[in-house]
Amino acid sequence: MSDDDAEQPDTRRLPTLDKPSDETAGLTQSASGAADTSTADDGRTGRFWSARRVPAALVALVLLAAAGLLLYDVASVRAERPAMAWRRRLAGELATRHLDTPWVLAAAAVAVVLGIWLIVLAVTPGLRQVLPMRPVAPGIRAGLDRSAAALVLRDRAMEVAGVQSVRMIVTRRKATAHAVSHFRELDAVRGDLDTALGEGLRQLGLAHRLGLTVDVRRPKRR
Repeated sequence: MSDDDAEQPDTRRLPTLDKPSDETAGLTQSASGAADTSTADDGRTGRFWSARRVPAALVALVLLAAAGLLLYDVASVRAERPAMAWRRRLAGELATRHLDTPWVLAAAAVAVVLGIWLIVLAVTPGLRQVLPMRPVAPGIRAGLDRSAAALVLRDRAMEVAGVQSVRMIVTRRKATAHAVSHFRELDAVRGDLDTALGEGLRQLGLAHRLGLTVDVRRPKRR
C-alpha cells in the first residue's frame, strides 16, 4: 500500500464560501431594509396600561361596606325594627339643612374630587415609568423602565473623554444629560456626548425616539 492510498480516506474537501452575486446582495439588502422599516417608530405603539389594583380594591371595599350596611338596615326596617340612628340622622339632616351650608358644600366638593380622580384613572393608561419599546414579534410587547434607561445612558456618557460626572434625567419624551467636564473643550465634549447619547438612544429600541438635551459645565471651584 502506498502513502497516497493511506492518506486518501482522510482527505476531505473543505466547503468554500462563494462571493454572493450582485442580485443576491440586492435581495439581502432589500429584506434587511424591510425589517428595519417594520420596527421603526410609526407612532402606533401605545403605553402600557396599569391594572390599578389598589384604587379598584379600595372602591370595591367601600361600595361593599356601604351596600351591606344599607341592605342590613333595610331588612331590619322590613322586620318591624327601628332604623339605625345614622340613617334617621342622615334623613333628618337632608330634610332640614339647606344646600348652601358649608358641610353640604364640603361633602359635594369631596364627592366631585373623588369622581374626577376615578374618571382620570379610568381613561389614562398609567405606568409612566415604563417606556414602550419597538415590537420585534407579533403579539409580544416590551417596555423599559425610565431609571434603567437613564442608567444605560449614563454609562455611555461616562465613556466620553473629559467627562467627570453625569446626571441623567429621562422623562416620557426627553432625555437630559447634565455633565461635568474637567478637561478638554466644552464644545468638543458636548459634541461627543451628543453622538454617544444619540447612538445610545437608538440602541435602546424605544418605540418613540426621545429628544436629547446635553448640558456640559466645568466643576465648581471650592
